[in-house]
Amino acid sequence: MTPVERDLRYHAALGLAAEASQLALGYFNRRETLGITMKGAQDWLTVADGEVEAFLRGRLSTLFPGDSIIGEEGGGEPSDAVWILDPIDGTANFAHGDRNWCISIGFLADRTPEIGIVTAPALGEVYAARRGAGATLNGEPVKVSGATDIARAAIELGWSTRVPAARYLEVIGRAYAAGASVKRLGSGTLGLCHVACGWSDAYTELHINAWDVAAGIVVANEAGAHLNDFFAGEGIAKGNPILCCTPGLAVELKEITGIA
Repeated sequence: MTPVERDLRYHAALGLAAEASQLALGYFNRRETLGITMKGAQDWLTVADGEVEAFLRGRLSTLFPGDSIIGEEGGGEPSDAVWILDPIDGTANFAHGDRNWCISIGFLADRTPEIGIVTAPALGEVYAARRGAGATLNGEPVKVSGATDIARAAIELGWSTRVPAARYLEVIGRAYAAGASVKRLGSGTLGLCHVACGWSDAYTELHINAWDVAAGIVVANEAGAHLNDFFAGEGIAKGNPILCCTPGLAVELKEITGIA
């Protein structure tokens, strides 16, 4: 893919994210329209998830008909040029009226994360990055915290029913024993973006799906974060663990989490 082709996709994704944000906000501000259902334990679904994904799929298919699309709600197959979408990441927050949710648009070329656009409309935040060009929040450059002392670190630990609770609790215990502060805000995508901004020193989860991290990985990487190779193996199709942190904490966090 040429730089011009990549930049065209970057600017298109920025515009589509802005439109999708207004669509999602319309539902968020009128909770009676959400049509909330459950896909499983703590696996929330609203009308907005389907509507936002359908909007993004339709526009991207028209603009870039040769690209494939994978979305949380509609699935899809990977290719050498693939968009990976999460229409509402943090749906449980969205359904409860909590503003910590976002729209995630990631793009990979030849399995390499190239573009990441994340909008948190209820917070007024737009995170944007493309490989080799840095990361921004609302147009201003961002970078990781640079922390090196685990006993002063604030880390976010994501949770999933796909992993036994005992394993999750073990990691929490090891993190507290090392002196770290542990939190959870309910959006893996925003968790990665918060590391990029230095608001958290790490985000880690024992299993997470590709649509939850595809865009955030680009943002965090361009802000200087250490990341494991999430897209190794069947990461696109089946997910993987994620470890994203300021580089000075990588060695200790690998031991705490068991994520290489």
